[in-house]
Amino acid sequence: MSKKPAAKKKAAKRTIKVDALARVEGEGALYVRVKGDEIQDVKFRIFEPPRFFEAFLQGRMFSDAPDITARICGICPMAYIMGAGQAMEDALGVTVTGPLRDLRRIAYCGEWIESHVLHAAMLHAPDFLGLDDALLIAKDNPELVGTALRLKKLGNTILEVIGGRAIHPVNFKVGGFYSLPKKRELKALRDELKWGIEASIGIAKAFAGFDFPDFEYDYTCVSLKHPDEYAIHEGRIVSNRGLDIPVNKFFDHFDEEHVEHSNALHGVAKAGGTYLVGPNARYNNNYSQLSKLAKRTAKEAGLGKVCNNPYRSILVRMVETVYACEEALRLIEAYEEPDASCVAVTPKKGAGYGCTEAPRGICLHHYKLDKDGRIQLARILPPTSQNQKQIELDLRGVVAANLDMKDEDLKWRCEQTIRNYDPCISCATHFLKLTVERE
Repeated sequence: MSKKPAAKKKAAKRTIKVDALARVEGEGALYVRVKGDEIQDVKFRIFEPPRFFEAFLQGRMFSDAPDITARICGICPMAYIMGAGQAMEDALGVTVTGPLRDLRRIAYCGEWIESHVLHAAMLHAPDFLGLDDALLIAKDNPELVGTALRLKKLGNTILEVIGGRAIHPVNFKVGGFYSLPKKRELKALRDELKWGIEASIGIAKAFAGFDFPDFEYDYTCVSLKHPDEYAIHEGRIVSNRGLDIPVNKFFDHFDEEHVEHSNALHGVAKAGGTYLVGPNARYNNNYSQLSKLAKRTAKEAGLGKVCNNPYRSILVRMVETVYACEEALRLIEAYEEPDASCVAVTPKKGAGYGCTEAPRGICLHHYKLDKDGRIQLARILPPTSQNQKQIELDLRGVVAANLDMKDEDLKWRCEQTIRNYDPCISCATHFLKLTVERE
């Protein structure tokens, strides 16, 4: 008598939820559906309501754009202040050079320092240590946390000296500055910057000892590139696939699309596929322009000339912090006060583009002005929206490689993967809700 075949056992359905992820900026959720060993769906959702900055810029004077857009983010306001300012200068035929340009670059170095250190030491390092927050790091290593806080304060102080205050600086305008910092005020930062260089190297070496997940991706890296310096606040848009275009040709190659599961538009490459912006993209495209000390720090931290492991972006951020301290010090040493605080600007009809490297990646601005200099159209592409599709691909790869993990471990790894990008969803309360369904 033949035996009746045994019924196939259904895979257990697993649901994983993370109700409060407090180490990213904004409200988001992750949905993963798995059937057996096959991933059916991955969605990184941003459900925070739209903020309508582009809409309420319309009708405002060109001069209002830097201060208004700065309110998009309290961590990286310079990305918006300077991107908007440069776009308006492009539209109005104005070029800022010499000491005024140097002051802008010094201020941007300040933003890189404070933002990189905040993310690396306070928000991301706990992931590699199995801790919930930096307060627990402080219990075991108060010196490390104290150094990080002092470094962050250094970045904030640079913004205060040049911009008037650390959060949403008020001294920047289209064409330059409302007033100039005194030479002695900048020179007073030199000793702290020298300390900051060594402190950044120390943190990079400490973080090099982390156990980094074994995951790499062949990224299309998109960043700014400048012929004379490591690109921070100016340059052409390039990729490691051969793209090399002026900023005003951005929309010939990239665009945004709306997806049902996110209130944030997703950046897309018109040629197909995803692309990466941020520290790893900058590093991969511009390694040769780092200082000798920054390169040595990268080597001592275990980085090569290319970094395609997203988890090691924490090291790249600290290498960039070393460079930012060096660059700010170099420019301050050479600074001489200019005769005027700004270049004269005359309102007229025009269209302009501006792009800078926010700590999280390129932040692009495009504006159209009428004959009176009022804004008729505004488009702003922040780095997190450009990275969303790549984040989903990373998550897909990470989940596929770790399906044997327990629910809590997989949840942790997914959170860590998202935090690689330091996503700036907003400056509000932060939540990630993760759901994994297994069929």
